[in-house]
Order: sequence, then C-alpha cells, then structure tokens
Amino acid sequence: MNYIDTHSHFNLSQFDDDCDEAIARMEAHDTATICVGIDYESSKLAVELAHKHASIWAIIGQHPTDWGREFEKNLFEALADKPKVVAIGECGLDYYRDRDRIGKEEQKKLFQMQIALAVEKNLPLMLHIRAQAGTMDAYDDALVILQQYKEQHPTMTGTAHFFAGDTRIAQAFLDLGFYVSFAGPITFARDYDAAVRMVPLDRILSETDAPFAAPEPYRGTRCEPWHVVETVKKIAEIKGVSLEEAQATLVENAKTLFRL
Repeated sequence: MNYIDTHSHFNLSQFDDDCDEAIARMEAHDTATICVGIDYESSKLAVELAHKHASIWAIIGQHPTDWGREFEKNLFEALADKPKVVAIGECGLDYYRDRDRIGKEEQKKLFQMQIALAVEKNLPLMLHIRAQAGTMDAYDDALVILQQYKEQHPTMTGTAHFFAGDTRIAQAFLDLGFYVSFAGPITFARDYDAAVRMVPLDRILSETDAPFAAPEPYRGTRCEPWHVVETVKKIAEIKGVSLEEAQATLVENAKTLFRL
C-alpha cells in the first residue's frame, strides 16, 4: 500500500448505505485505514470491520464530547485485547463549544481513564484535542495531563489527531515522543503550514477524519479514506520533498507507531 489514512470513521452512519463500496474504492487507490471509535458501539463496529478487511485496523475509545456518559472500562478492556486493535481513542479534551466547556473536569477524568487503559494495554493514544476558538486552552490542559503520565510511564506514546495547534504546541508533542497528524484542511487553509514545516517528516502522520473535512479538490462532498492522497501530496509540497519520499515515510511512521 502507498497510503495509510490513520484516522477515519467507516463506523459512522454516513457510510451505512455503501460501506463495502467505499472500502473497495479505498483499496483500489492502494490505501489502508485505521477506523476510530467514538463510543463503545462505534468501537465495537470498528473492530468488526478490521476483522473483516485486511486493509483496516481499529482504534477503540470514547470521544471527549461524550463526557456525560460513563466510561465502561470492562467493555473497552475486552475490546482492547481483540486482534487488530492498535490504539486507544479518540480521547482527549474538546473545549470548542460552550456545552463541552461546562464539562471540562468530567472530560479530564474520562481522558485519564483512557490514558490508564492505554498504559495498561501498552497501546498508543489517538488524541482528539480541540481548543476554544482563538486559544490553545485544550491543548495546554491535555499536555499537562500527558506530561504527568509520561513521567511515570516513559514508553507512553500516541498522536495528536487533526492537529490545529501552533508550532509551540507541536514541539510539546514532539518532546513527549508523540506524532503529529494532519488532515484535509491543510490542502486549502494556510493556517497549518508552519506546523507542517517544523514537524520532522518522520514524526508526521496523514489522515482524513472521513467522512468529515474533505480535502481539495473534494471539498463539499463526503470525505473518504482514499482522499488522504491529497493530504500526502500537500505535505510533500510544504516539506519540499518528493511525493515518493512522503508516501514511504508516512506509511512507515504509521507502521511504527501502531505496530501494523
């Protein structure tokens, strides 16, 4: 495979009508993906899809905006032991909406429970971190928590999914030994260029977050995992390397972090 989309959601309702066809299109573009859960049911479906398709792996976890629901640790522990489960998440902190800022402390507890599970199972973390507009607040709070765990568990690792922080935040993740992942918006918004330039190519992951945030030239349509090709092209352009070098390095990065 030439491409790995490290974060997608074939397990969401947007793919209910044509999931098999969308997976076939992905495979026809020599692309594989990691299907990410946002709660127990979607995590369970991600595992089922991974077992059914050689081109899919699974990540299990509970999204930070689901902070009002109990984290059923025993159910996630059982899922974590399934073959092709490669990380815990997407977990983290989301302060973007007023409704979720009310639950900051509950979000932190939910996040810490999933970090503990990742450490217990020796799996990396798939981080969802979204700050309040105009700030880096959720990133700063998440980094404090991660740094505390890193001191006790030096092998803990993971990736900052759909990275939208600045270079200071990117460097903090690199210092923790984490990867930084970029999605489709880098193809049409220049806000990400500085971070893409400063993160070493061997610490970058590429993703789509399909069905969301389709890259150019597919904006306005449902995003699919094979659209990650456009993100890889843009990373190569910004980094000033050949597409072949970007392809090979980003695939190797995913294999290394997720032990594919």
